[in-house]
Amino acid sequence: MNTPVTELLGIDFPLLAFSHCRDVVAAVTNAGGFGVLGAAGLTPEVLDAELCWIDGHVAGRPYGADVLVPERTAALRGGDLDALVPEGHRRFVGELLDRHGLPSGEVRLGSIRLGDPDTTAGLLDVAFSHPIALVANALGPPPEHLVAQAGRRGVPVAALVGSRYHAERQLAAGVDLLVAQGGEAGGHTGEIPTMVLVPEVVAAAAGRVPVLAAGGIVTGRQMAAAMALGADGAWTGSVWLTTEEAETAPATKAKMLAAGSGDTVRSRGRTGKPARQLRSGWTDAWDDPAGPGALPMPLQSMLAEPALDRVDTAAAGGHEGARELATYFVGQGVGLLDSVRPARRVVAEMMEDFAAAVARLAELDDA
Repeated sequence: MNTPVTELLGIDFPLLAFSHCRDVVAAVTNAGGFGVLGAAGLTPEVLDAELCWIDGHVAGRPYGADVLVPERTAALRGGDLDALVPEGHRRFVGELLDRHGLPSGEVRLGSIRLGDPDTTAGLLDVAFSHPIALVANALGPPPEHLVAQAGRRGVPVAALVGSRYHAERQLAAGVDLLVAQGGEAGGHTGEIPTMVLVPEVVAAAAGRVPVLAAGGIVTGRQMAAAMALGADGAWTGSVWLTTEEAETAPATKAKMLAAGSGDTVRSRGRTGKPARQLRSGWTDAWDDPAGPGALPMPLQSMLAEPALDRVDTAAAGGHEGARELATYFVGQGVGLLDSVRPARRVVAEMMEDFAAAVARLAELDDA
């Protein structure tokens, strides 16, 4: 297939796969798509090791990296971040774990600091030291230094957008690829649904840069529908969370396979910004008006991740209270995920499903 995205990235099929799992990234890239490794939550040292592994498993085929660079965390730079997490919020987490049969003891803070500017700078340096063919950014226009670094290395910059206004700001910042991510998507999203958002962003781009559709896309026929709306390909995430290779905790993966499309919620309870994830006792507690409310990024992730790591470990051992709390980022397309498959098979099935959908439309045209 030939689209502006396949030409830009040098791939066979315009299917991009965002994943925090290096095995998924390599499998999708080797199957003719384009894997994108999510670097949020990694240290520069760990990212370097992950990218070295990918380099050794894709035989020079192109892949990308996604580095979270939010606009509004600069005010937290250089301070003692631990001291900014209120004691009341730590106590709230301890009481929540206690109620679910997981006595917490002292609530510790984690080293995962999503959006911390100093960590982000190190991640970008590492990413650009590898042969990445794309760098993606979310939560606002990329900073000038990111665009400049990418330009010097000939690496296209992609940006995730949730509205036409966001798209126009990204174009002004000089991005090379827009990802129109509807509210159905997992992770950080806006509220506009994919069906409405894609043609708005395509109109804003006006042919200046390619546009990928994202949000609820887990089948080839959905990808075909998005391209009928004007997109040049698809950006996917949730569909890889139930693959054999996925990083998803076992108990959470089982919850995803049993979930319907209505079993997700946009909550600030994991990162501090609205992020769609499985609804659980954790999200309910943080979204309760009687609770303390989520902290801003990166403070909320520092508080949440150690507790949720403990939840995942206990849930894997069959602890029912932990299973009730377990959650992870996933979109509304989860309702269409009902089996565990290798990532390469998912790519093949999406290609076949896409071709069948296009053939069906051709038949309608001939009728």
